[in-house]
Amino acid sequence: ILAIAGSDSSGGAGIQADIKTIAMLGGYAMTAITAVTAQNSLGVTAVEALSPTMVGAQIDACLTDIGADAVKIGMLGSPEIANVVADRLEALDAPIVFDPVMVSTSGAVLADETTVVAFERLMRIATLTTPNVPELKALGGHGAMAARGIAYLAKGGDAEGPQVEDTFVRPGHGDRVWRSERIRTRHSHGTGCTLSSAIATLLGRGLPLEEAIGEAREFVRAALLAAPGFGAGHGPMGHQAVR
Repeated sequence: ILAIAGSDSSGGAGIQADIKTIAMLGGYAMTAITAVTAQNSLGVTAVEALSPTMVGAQIDACLTDIGADAVKIGMLGSPEIANVVADRLEALDAPIVFDPVMVSTSGAVLADETTVVAFERLMRIATLTTPNVPELKALGGHGAMAARGIAYLAKGGDAEGPQVEDTFVRPGHGDRVWRSERIRTRHSHGTGCTLSSAIATLLGRGLPLEEAIGEAREFVRAALLAAPGFGAGHGPMGHQAVR
């Protein structure tokens, strides 16, 4: 499984969460790091994007040797990186899960308006796009997503209410809604990264898309319940404690 995303120095989200998730679900994790961040449970204090050339070189190194059964795309860092990633993946015959990371759990903006425009190419080639509530709004809402004719999972963790409602929309197949009791915890750093990399790993194992989403949701919930309690803010989940 190739994870294309930014690094989280505190280990709770980004590439670090991807590697933990992929490994716990039985996959072999490879990475193409797009940016390095200085962050912890309290927020992001610095972001430095890698060069598009270096990002492309990492992807090429993985795909031309080991290959990939699935790809997860997370934080990209710049429109140039987004386009390099799209260039490399357009002809790839493998499931692609795109998590359009724009804002971290702590509220830091991780994608500017120009980068969001570059997301269009990635959404067209992705098997599934997984926006949360603010990301879905930034992408134009359900109407705009439907007009694109793409499959997407509208995540409801950022909404209010006692239940979390995630809606899977696939053109021509109707919608599927999962509802679960909200897990009340501040240790939710990296939920989006974890969910998307879990879906990618399960797709790589050959599960149908809807089944992969359902199992990935359960993995995230188990990791939330197993959170070790680290940090003074939005702490990390307990990936390694999931059985």
